[in-house]
Amino acid sequence: MTGIGIVGIGFMGMTHFEGAKGVKGGRVAAIATRNEKKLAGNWSDIKGNFGPRGSKTTDLSGVNSYSDYHELLADPDVQLVDICLPTDRHEQVAIEALEAGKHVLVEKPIAIELDAAERMVAAAEKAGKLLMVAHVLPFFPEFRWARETVTSGKYGKLRAASFRRVIASPDWSEDMSDFRKLGGWGIDLHIHDNHYIGLLCGVPTKVFARGIMMDDYVNHLSTQYVYDDPELTVSCISGGIASDGLKFGQSFELFLEKATIQFDAGTYGDEWVVNRPLTLITDDGKVENPDPGGSGEWCAAFTDEIQVAINAVESGTEPAELSGRLAQDALKLCHAEAESIRTGEPVAL
Repeated sequence: MTGIGIVGIGFMGMTHFEGAKGVKGGRVAAIATRNEKKLAGNWSDIKGNFGPRGSKTTDLSGVNSYSDYHELLADPDVQLVDICLPTDRHEQVAIEALEAGKHVLVEKPIAIELDAAERMVAAAEKAGKLLMVAHVLPFFPEFRWARETVTSGKYGKLRAASFRRVIASPDWSEDMSDFRKLGGWGIDLHIHDNHYIGLLCGVPTKVFARGIMMDDYVNHLSTQYVYDDPELTVSCISGGIASDGLKFGQSFELFLEKATIQFDAGTYGDEWVVNRPLTLITDDGKVENPDPGGSGEWCAAFTDEIQVAINAVESGTEPAELSGRLAQDALKLCHAEAESIRTGEPVAL
């Protein structure tokens, strides 16, 4: 049984705590937070942009609780440290956990600065431990189904792909409301797309982007990803400038040699609206709505993500979906896009 130690009990920490309840071969053995109220199990102040609020009576029986995360790093019951802290604290805690002989799962993005990401990856290699980055998008049913279908080759080669991910400026969290703390929406939000594109299509050789900068941070952008294959076209629109009524929107459209795949959904007002359910359109004229699976639980994708991390700890093999190197490449793409916006020129990776 792999013991999980969660460092940081905000919305993501709570989400990982709930998600871990459904994994096989692992359990939450410890948590660490400086908040005494949360250590006592009162998580009622926690809320996010999906899922329920925290409970006043969170059951922490059998869970070691620490106000100092260093005590969690020293806990022999913990083999996997799950870091759900603000991004600017990822590097220090991840490196300390690796040096303590623990495997690490750290929430996305891996870091804001490229040098920090490189130090984290190097520390994992030196320690001989796994550094996994919790990019959850590949575990959501529609995105997982799309990737599995493309990589199966059933409908031929991927010829073109377009993605969209937009939000209104969030007011549900003080930490989230200031984009400067997050590296701008061009990192905190858009890195989901860069990671998924790298996983699905491979890391491009160049990016060419146009966008809106505020205080030298990217808040909105439109990017063309340049590959060695001149016939592969990949693009994305992402950012945090949507009107308040569009709290969140995401979509993709994939063109394969023998099929087209579409999906479009978002939060309009307070209602989740599926504009286009997962749709498979094939060359024989058929239009289908495949069932992508999934339990429907609010934290199911996180359960699947943590399960892959648990399996990786047991096997010692880094999973592609949680690869620290791929997360680092996704961050490199974000910085290259910012440079492209500044200069008006394509930027090589």
